[in-house]
Amino acid sequence: MLGFVGQYQHSLDAKGRLILPAKFRVEFERGGHLSPNTEGCIALWTPGSSRARAMSASNRAAPADPSNASRFATGGELLGRRVDKQGRFALPTAIREYGQLSGDVLIVGTLDHIELWNPAIYAEKVNSAEELFKQGSD
Repeated sequence: MLGFVGQYQHSLDAKGRLILPAKFRVEFERGGHLSPNTEGCIALWTPGSSRARAMSASNRAAPADPSNASRFATGGELLGRRVDKQGRFALPTAIREYGQLSGDVLIVGTLDHIELWNPAIYAEKVNSAEELFKQGSD
């Protein structure tokens, strides 16, 4: 796979499950790792990349803020083999609350992982980033 690319929008069902886009499902057949992202979204890592991410996060963590390294592991959730035949997986309550996810969820491919966003928060971040870009190009 060349990486996770594209944006998709799906809704959480009554049980807090989200449908993973079909083109991403193969990468998560053996599970995955959900973790809070510093930008306010939820990151979804494949089994192999989650290990690499955890190791690099602990290596980069500043001694003054050890929570950076541990946030990945302690705030995260292993998917195991919980992606069902319809491509749905349950988002734990704590993960949904952190990402402010309810109703519609924006699923964004970021090459090496997937991000799950509240669409309104994502739009706000994108708009503010575009404004900064425009200001810098004047």
